[in-house]
Amino acid sequence: MTDRDPLPGVPRTSDDGDGDECCTDGQCTCGGQESEPQAIADGGMKSANVDENGSLGDVQFTEPAAEGTSQKIENGDSPDTRVGVPDGVDLDTPGYSIRSEMNDIEEPDDKTWFMELDTAVIDDGRCIQCGTCVASCPSDSIGIGDDGLPELVKMCTGCSLCWDFCPRGGLRYERQWKITGGEDNVKGAGDPITEFSAKVEEDWRGNAQDGGVVSSLLIHLLEDGEIDGALIATEGEDEAWKAESFLATTPEDVIENAGSFYNQTMALGNLDLEQWEHKLPDKDPEDLSLAMVGTPCEIEGIRALQDFSWDYQSQNEGVRAVDYTIALMCTKNFNYERLIGEQIEEKRGISPDEIGKLDILHGNMYVYGHDGEELLTEDIENFHDAALKGCDECADFTGYAADITVGSVGSSDEFSSVIVRTEQGLDAWEHTEADLTYHDLEDRGAVGGLQSWDKKKAFNSLKRPFDPDAPRFIEYTEHAENYGTVLNPHEADH
Repeated sequence: MTDRDPLPGVPRTSDDGDGDECCTDGQCTCGGQESEPQAIADGGMKSANVDENGSLGDVQFTEPAAEGTSQKIENGDSPDTRVGVPDGVDLDTPGYSIRSEMNDIEEPDDKTWFMELDTAVIDDGRCIQCGTCVASCPSDSIGIGDDGLPELVKMCTGCSLCWDFCPRGGLRYERQWKITGGEDNVKGAGDPITEFSAKVEEDWRGNAQDGGVVSSLLIHLLEDGEIDGALIATEGEDEAWKAESFLATTPEDVIENAGSFYNQTMALGNLDLEQWEHKLPDKDPEDLSLAMVGTPCEIEGIRALQDFSWDYQSQNEGVRAVDYTIALMCTKNFNYERLIGEQIEEKRGISPDEIGKLDILHGNMYVYGHDGEELLTEDIENFHDAALKGCDECADFTGYAADITVGSVGSSDEFSSVIVRTEQGLDAWEHTEADLTYHDLEDRGAVGGLQSWDKKKAFNSLKRPFDPDAPRFIEYTEHAENYGTVLNPHEADH
């Protein structure tokens, strides 16, 4: 570059002898020829609507159309108008089945989609609202709908995990018992380490269920620093006696929420630690320790998830943090609206706000007022229409896969029946026993008898073979063959 050369990117001007510049505005017309536009100093091209002084000309804006209508454009067509469509061509959006027709690509055999779980379990009314599908999803694609059921909230990847771990879908739950508890865990009440009838001698026990043992276990584990929190149920703020998941992190939390609810909370769908970050100590997730209280099916789900070492499920940190599992003896659970709204309020005239305590004992439903007065005693079978349909297929009354099981069957009034199944459960018991009044389980036959009844009910309801020695996971095609479920529902038009 000479001292006469212009700076790079700056248009060069020339004098034609008359003093007129023949190269201006980035174009050169010397010799009667135009050159290509020249780059300006910032490296871009000169803007067409900017004058030589760099000023922007007048800009006119189109007035917006009326609210709720599409913006008008020059030719009068709205933005969603299709133009140039050949005669006879239908441009309606194709159904989802087009996916299987594109490029003749066949669906891989090993993919199972949420839509298949939806068809076989949720739409069929068999969902038990345990939340295992939510916890297992690696893409966080499954959420909880307003109806308390799982729903797809973003694209499904077809990873199959929601199907595999669903206790009413792909998880052969009786195989999970055997994997968790050993060979004897499919007979009678399993092969527990020890069994007790126990109760708490504390003032707060009045609001607890039976002997208050579950609350006592959690209080001692918290006080002794064994756990950082316990996933339990609490009454929702908006609807009386509708249970929601709650993380108790203090003894006061546990006492305030003592007692039982009879609808599911999608517990495993609430193991995302970010949800409870404001209540948990500032620790690395792998250092956190939680207890979970749940129904037998929820414990089957968490145990199955923990049996595999992958770390890509969306709630993996919460799943791994559960160190103590406490199962509640359960023959069935209920849909909240059908039990509280239809059966108790509409048919029996008891407002949810009048209820101080619910209990299912000796085959009856008991409803008490806030002062302890008995408002209703009735055979539990009269409430069958409010029960979750999927509960009929469950043969796990005593929570085979749990560390410790607590209920009322087999013990006298005001005592809880306690079945310790694992060394972890024994550890929880040893933290608590000093504050308990306890003795040997009074009626083992009652527990075994109800367990046998539960199995017979399940055998009559299951449409697949009950086989503790079969593979843990059931293929969707096998399930469809047994239940008459449609194959490949994700390829159907919606």
